[in-house]
Amino acid sequence: MWSTSEIKERGKAAFRLNYWKCVLVSFIMGFVMSGTTSFSTRSTGNSEESQQMMQELQDSMESLTPGQRIAVAAGVAGVFTLVFVIALVVKIFVYNPLKVGGLAFFKQNVINAPADLNEIGVGFKNYLHTFITLFLNDLFLSLWFCLLIVPGIIKSYSYRMVPYILADEPELSPTDTITRSRQMMDGHKWHAFCYDLSFIGWMLLTILTCGLVGLFWYGPYKNSSDAALYLELRDNPQQFTA
Repeated sequence: MWSTSEIKERGKAAFRLNYWKCVLVSFIMGFVMSGTTSFSTRSTGNSEESQQMMQELQDSMESLTPGQRIAVAAGVAGVFTLVFVIALVVKIFVYNPLKVGGLAFFKQNVINAPADLNEIGVGFKNYLHTFITLFLNDLFLSLWFCLLIVPGIIKSYSYRMVPYILADEPELSPTDTITRSRQMMDGHKWHAFCYDLSFIGWMLLTILTCGLVGLFWYGPYKNSSDAALYLELRDNPQQFTA
């Protein structure tokens, strides 16, 4: 069985051999993802600013006629729906293929550093296949999370390797890619969860430094180590369980 320390050391070594490119790729992925997350949060009204705005709007609507209230409510709903749709479109059509390319870069960098930045384009080469596979992946995860949080988290580990497999084995069908990831993670989900927890110190430092540690160390270091984990499971099939 693989060990967390070995995986992290392999990832760290690859990261150090190609430091600035790893930082750049990690930054691009994080920037696009944070943008879509921020849009989604605002559109669903979960942010503090959105809640305050809704409260102010509710107070001001008390002086309106019923017809005016309906018109205002329809307008607000339309704006929030538009923002949510834009965020969803960016995630599906931009971030998902970008994520495949970014993770392919980190995988290649672990195999043979320094990797070239051209690896980022891997996710866009077979665009339709990438789109369908990750759309199904996100859909399945959403359905699992609709059941309960814990089953959703477990399944998120089952589908963890989908982006890597997309880059490695583009000939697989979308459902075969997801199945392949599930098979790879069988018997490794709890170990992978503990591996993720081992980075909690870096996560706290990232928060305390307003993201600086995340940008220049934690983000690319974690991505490099995740790529090392994928390669360990891919190259050692005897570790798989039925």
